[in-house]
Amino acid sequence: MVNGKFPCPWTNNLVATNKKILVGVFLLVGIAVFIISKQKHQHSNLYYVQEDEILPFLNDGDVICRLGDRLWSNFFKELSPNDKKFSHLGIIRIRDNKITVINAEGLAIEGKDYVNEVLLKDFLKIAQNIGIYRLRNIEGYKISDMALKYLDRPFDWQFDMEEGNKLYCSELLYVILKELDPKITLNTSYLKELGKYIIPLDVCSQLEYFIEIGFWGKT
Repeated sequence: MVNGKFPCPWTNNLVATNKKILVGVFLLVGIAVFIISKQKHQHSNLYYVQEDEILPFLNDGDVICRLGDRLWSNFFKELSPNDKKFSHLGIIRIRDNKITVINAEGLAIEGKDYVNEVLLKDFLKIAQNIGIYRLRNIEGYKISDMALKYLDRPFDWQFDMEEGNKLYCSELLYVILKELDPKITLNTSYLKELGKYIIPLDVCSQLEYFIEIGFWGKT
């Protein structure tokens, strides 16, 4: 008996458990802060493509391919069977001296899990490689106008080309081009992890449809 009361073993266990949980949370937060600060230091030593480097070469409707600096960027670039320089792509839109990129992003953790339109400078913030490609036989404004039709479409986490209500980045390009010119046939690559065929990130290397305008970054 303590102060006229019997000690409760359940309360003692609960307090001990809560302390362990708090310690665990503090440790996780500390580790997360350390990793983020380390990544920022590492990123400060990396080359990133700047907006003024590519501005003179851009046309409305160009396809812009990017290699990001995120952990998953290296995974996505390896899905391409041949040209492994990129992990993401989007469509350039130029209106009233404003340059944006329409792209299907899978950044659920950042609240970007859909087809959206971002400023070019924001698209380039994590860009270590950039490639610009232009369609040979389709006018650029038609491509960027068609891309608007798919804004807010959810990201396709199943990478299922048969399911048109959701789109991943290169699938967005695929559906736009097929709608503008049904005769276009883009290469696919079999992804054994999913047991499905996907449109790979090196799709613009099919130069019978595309002209390579330029490349910036590391090879």
